[in-house]
Amino acid sequence: MKPFGVLDDVRKVFERSELGRGAREPLVAIESISCTFGEGELVSLLGPSGCGKTTLLRIIAGLMPKSAGSVRIRGEEVVEPHADFGFVFQTPNLMPWRSVIDNVLFPLEIIGRLDAAGRKRAHDLLEIVGLGDFHASRPHQLSGGMQQRVSLCRALVHQPTLILMDEPFGALDELTRMEMNDLLLDIRVRTRATVVFVTHSIAEAVYLSDRVLVFSRRPGRIVEDITVDLPYPRSAATRYTARFSELDQRASRALGVIKDVPPPVAHGASDDGPHGGVHGALQGGTHGH
Repeated sequence: MKPFGVLDDVRKVFERSELGRGAREPLVAIESISCTFGEGELVSLLGPSGCGKTTLLRIIAGLMPKSAGSVRIRGEEVVEPHADFGFVFQTPNLMPWRSVIDNVLFPLEIIGRLDAAGRKRAHDLLEIVGLGDFHASRPHQLSGGMQQRVSLCRALVHQPTLILMDEPFGALDELTRMEMNDLLLDIRVRTRATVVFVTHSIAEAVYLSDRVLVFSRRPGRIVEDITVDLPYPRSAATRYTARFSELDQRASRALGVIKDVPPPVAHGASDDGPHGGVHGALQGGTHGH
């Protein structure tokens, strides 16, 4: 089966003229990025801030030109945004003068597909994310988590085959973030879309993904490609399984967060409880952003 997306030796250099007056030399953001992903896969780009994850995501989306290399989706080189791509930004970026439903419908207006079927789909999406009663509200009347749900609906309303997500849950509190993770997994099952998801939360990447591509510091390179073999459906209990801990630690090593992990303490030999010890410390340290 042919891969859905193919990236071959992608490089991005920001020239001095793009960086502002203080720049003394060009900035290499990403270097030698090569990978493939399959149709329907959820792939996370995991790495520290400033390593080029968002730059690569924007290149895949056709929002930014690459300096070298090739990006192909369904065999076609990406040089501009495609009508069947959806993009979810770090912040909701909702239009404050428009109601929730009108914000969701905006992409259909742009591509000339605002019809009865599109309106029904928008209302259905709001129901799925728990905002069916808020269709007439304005963005300032919603919490941050609710605004991001509207943003997700807006990205899905035109039925994209590829959804690109740039740390969309990074500004949310931990409980809301976990709820949004579960919502994304549910929507993914319903839409069967391919998802490329940027994050610097190790736990989030492991929980959501079929694969995690771990990036080095700038210039960003893929230093490890981790297959996440956790079964579906996933739930809060998944985060406390031995396999989740193993994958979390593997990603942590690839990032250089940990260099060595002592063997686990025998059951009953510690007062740390089920969330203590090395795994508890990792989870506490990597869930955040």
